[in-house]
Amino acid sequence: MTNKASMARITRTLLLVSAAILPATVCAQTTLNAAPDAALSPVRKKARDMAAALVAKMTIGEKLGQLVNVAPAIPRLDIPAYNWWTESLHGALGPVPTTNFPEPIGLAATFDAPLVKNVAGVISTEVRALHTLGRETGKLGRIGTGLDTWSPNINIFRDPRWGRGQETYGEDPYLTARLGVAFIEGMQGPDPDLPRVIATPKHFAVHSGPEPTRHEANVFVSRHDIEDTYLPAFRAALVEAKAGSVMCAYNRIDGQPACASDDLLKDHLRGAWDFQGYVVSDCDAVKDISDNHHYAPDPAAGVAAALRAGVDSECHTATLGPNPPDLTTRYREALDRHLITESDVDRALIRLFSARYRNGDLPGLRSDAPVPVSAINTAGHQQLALKAAEKSLVLLKNDGVLPLKPGVKIALIGPLADATRVLRGNYSSPASAPPISVLDGLGRAMPGATILHAPAGASITDGDPVPTAVLRSEDGKEGLTARYYNALPDAAGKDDGPMKVEAQPVVTKVSAGLDDESPTLPKVHEDHRVTWTGYFVPPVTGTYRLALSGWRSGTMMFDGKPFAELKDAAWGSIPKLQTLQLEGGRRYPIRVSTDAHGTAGVGIVWKRISTDPRAELQKAAASADVLVAVVGLTSDLEGEEAPVDAPGFKGGDKTDLQLPADQRELLRAAKATGKPLIVVLMNGSPIDLSWEKDNAAAIVEAWYPGQSGGLAIANVLSGKVDPGGRLPLTFYKSIDDLPPFDDYAMAGRTYRYFKGKPVYPFGAGMSYTSFSYGPVEVSPVAGGAEQGVRVTSEIRNTGSRAGDDVAQLYLDFPDAPGTPQIALRGFRRVSLAPGERRTVTFDLSPRDLSSVSPDGVHRVLAGNYRISVGSGQPGTGGAGQSAALTIDRTTNLPE
Repeated sequence: MTNKASMARITRTLLLVSAAILPATVCAQTTLNAAPDAALSPVRKKARDMAAALVAKMTIGEKLGQLVNVAPAIPRLDIPAYNWWTESLHGALGPVPTTNFPEPIGLAATFDAPLVKNVAGVISTEVRALHTLGRETGKLGRIGTGLDTWSPNINIFRDPRWGRGQETYGEDPYLTARLGVAFIEGMQGPDPDLPRVIATPKHFAVHSGPEPTRHEANVFVSRHDIEDTYLPAFRAALVEAKAGSVMCAYNRIDGQPACASDDLLKDHLRGAWDFQGYVVSDCDAVKDISDNHHYAPDPAAGVAAALRAGVDSECHTATLGPNPPDLTTRYREALDRHLITESDVDRALIRLFSARYRNGDLPGLRSDAPVPVSAINTAGHQQLALKAAEKSLVLLKNDGVLPLKPGVKIALIGPLADATRVLRGNYSSPASAPPISVLDGLGRAMPGATILHAPAGASITDGDPVPTAVLRSEDGKEGLTARYYNALPDAAGKDDGPMKVEAQPVVTKVSAGLDDESPTLPKVHEDHRVTWTGYFVPPVTGTYRLALSGWRSGTMMFDGKPFAELKDAAWGSIPKLQTLQLEGGRRYPIRVSTDAHGTAGVGIVWKRISTDPRAELQKAAASADVLVAVVGLTSDLEGEEAPVDAPGFKGGDKTDLQLPADQRELLRAAKATGKPLIVVLMNGSPIDLSWEKDNAAAIVEAWYPGQSGGLAIANVLSGKVDPGGRLPLTFYKSIDDLPPFDDYAMAGRTYRYFKGKPVYPFGAGMSYTSFSYGPVEVSPVAGGAEQGVRVTSEIRNTGSRAGDDVAQLYLDFPDAPGTPQIALRGFRRVSLAPGERRTVTFDLSPRDLSSVSPDGVHRVLAGNYRISVGSGQPGTGGAGQSAALTIDRTTNLPE
């Protein structure tokens, strides 16, 4: 960036800080203007004009209410309630069972952009169907009923300790950009002017942990790193895929909060990228501007800083609770103090209502029919979830033990062997389709095999939702009897004790478990109490761990005695499991009660364990041909700002790269049996696989593979499916090999800048067959190589069975300051029959050929390049070929 631009940014920063205490007339030049007609398509112009006409009819009080995520209805103008808070990271979150796909890090491992686009298209259909459900039940305005979604997460997974890294597409800006574009195009549909569901890439833009400090952290980043690493995927998402929205982050960048950043929201977003959509804040990020960053002196100045920088919709977690405070008072005070003007408010609302016209929430632009609720979780959607899970699996090692032979005797061990919660990953709905564990999956995929399941001991990963088959309602049906009581008027959420409710339930029904189905029940109000009663029936006699889970308040009675109580439990709390000796087939009375605002947030979790897991392992191994150990982490340990403090985990992040201690001990005991050991990992981030690489016969990285993950794993182990996934991350040996977690400099991080030797490199993965590559041919486009090149190579399946490979193109740049060691600039997943050949072609644009100078300028350098195409990074052992490219002149590119 030029010195002139830098000075302009500094000047605007000073003006914005001044705006917190001076009248708006003093700093009027900082107010953003609406887009000129020439920048808008005819559809967008019509939507803007309709929105402007609607906003002009509103009172100032009505306007201010629309600035937060829960936008109330305005009946006199026929405006229904709308909640901008809608999540669908890898499946729609709603009150009915939806389709749960692999965690995004697993989708990234597919290296399959068309697949990701198809997945997003299915999720989009289910989001629209949930909107239909909201209209049919009169529940619009609740979370999960909007026609926008706060996805995808395209932050760069720069450090393996980050708990939310599982939500991303990995460590590489190019891979993230291509998959982010695919997801957005699938979500929004073929016409971004009339999106089916508006996508919201997040968190703009320099944001990737640590989780515990995210609300006050001040991140300093070089101009090189912000342009080279942190912004490319956002640029592709907004400029190329035309995402209709973007979410700003919590932290500060170089002193300014992301949601009040001149550099991000003005210079890049509205300036260089000409973004015409709307900006939403991460939840409480606007509140943080004054409360935690102390960038503004008070809340009114904080909302003014955000609104004037370009934030159009504020997400505030106070909207989650009963009797939320009046969040408009801060905006009204900002108006009264002349920190903002009514035109600032109007500008934001015109963007927001334009979006609601374009996505069809408000009538006038769209003519397509509503998506029926029956379109949720169809057989076709479930099949795609299985396919995506299969394609996400990465075979890292195989000494020939895989695929397993029919009739094999398997000792299935590990705490995750029969687990189901782990499959869903982070940001997923408990009401997703019934999950398939590895134990169940092996039974389905290998009916002729003998599977000896050895239960593990108590583990930090324990805690699966109790299946419906274990529960009995009062009248003997599967499930529990649920009773819904509406809160008395003005009685919800008072501080003088539990919610006061009506004496009689408005709805009594059998529920699958602790599912709060209130969003589907028109008679149930927003504030209500729900109680579930019935019986818990253990399938066999044994030792069980049982807990009440959730992030709100609730009580649980078990066998006629008080068992557990949650009181304002924090989001992401680990369940406090209690150990019980239970008799198989016995009916244990159970009662759970909770007060809900919107939907309840409680559940029952369990785990059957062994009191002598070593003996169970030895017994199973003695009769087995092979051991399959299912180990890893859970998204309750690594996740978003979780209140977890345990060995290896803190605040949602990891403190080391090790498996939990009990799992390491288990693997060593399994190795000591002398039987071949297959390690299946479920996790959302890199872990140290040094021991496994040296001692296991095979390693399969399965991530958090979604609802059908256990069957997908079984299909790969049995050879029904060829494993073709590749690592979207570098798997390091130790955090000691990395810079400090809170250092956002990219030096020493990811395959592009890491100088050490990883355990497994980015792009690694194997198949059950083999491949070879022909010579790489490079052809400049008209005007010279600096204008782009076409790269071709031929890939051939040289093995005896069909399989998948990912042809990866890497660029090695001229030696110059700012260039990475190597960088991915193309990939293509290819399925080939034995002996089949196929030509793969990559068209590299000037931006693909470019690197970034130390001062942040994108340029195609003059000099000698090397282009490699193969099964992985050149020099890491995979098949591949390379070719040279010379560019005669340096060309600068725009931001």
